[in-house]
Amino acid sequence: MVLLRLLSGTIEITAAGLMFKSHDLEKALAINSMLALVGPTILIVTTSLGIAGLGDKISYSKMLCLFGGIILILLSLKMK
Repeated sequence: MVLLRLLSGTIEITAAGLMFKSHDLEKALAINSMLALVGPTILIVTTSLGIAGLGDKISYSKMLCLFGGIILILLSLKMK
């Protein structure tokens, strides 16, 4: 989980550098759009890994609530 978060942070910092270097609003928007895919993907993968590690210690209803929360977060990102 830590390595995935470090990878995600590295991608974010690299993207910020690319946006700064390009000095172009359209390119910055395109880079930012690509980041919109990275964030939720890392969220889902790290949460899944955490739940898999706690699978025997956490009830099914709590797992359902966690995944429901993730789905709501992803849906709220898509809404305007």
